[in-house]
Amino acid sequence: MQYLERRECEYDQKISIDFYKEGDPLKPAVTGVLVFVSTPDPIGNKYYLGPAPLQDMSRQIATANGPTGYNRDYLFSMEKALASISHEDDSIIELADEVRKVLNRTKETKITGANASLKSHVPLVHLSALPEGTVVDSR
Repeated sequence: MQYLERRECEYDQKISIDFYKEGDPLKPAVTGVLVFVSTPDPIGNKYYLGPAPLQDMSRQIATANGPTGYNRDYLFSMEKALASISHEDDSIIELADEVRKVLNRTKETKITGANASLKSHVPLVHLSALPEGTVVDSR
């Protein structure tokens, strides 16, 4: 529970809900499931985008991270987990695909930037490998 609290720290509300099977609305299949929820409260949840365009959500997810990792990794893991139980969610797939596009554009930009830096006037330094067992004292 401590790990979950830390991982989901940006959500500003925790609620307990029941899950029902389709066609059986009277008897819950699972009860008391803890769910972390984002509300539109700008003080309690500074990262909430609201009903934002897909491109805005994908840019935020592609670049954001929390105390336990990158948000994009969480999204990709959720997409994979849903596929593994044959429950592919079109909105998750679309969002994950859009995040991949953002990451690919970022990668292309970095490659272009890296190529530009290769044209600098700083001379290259060639390093030779030291023979195995060599000890160097820098004092």
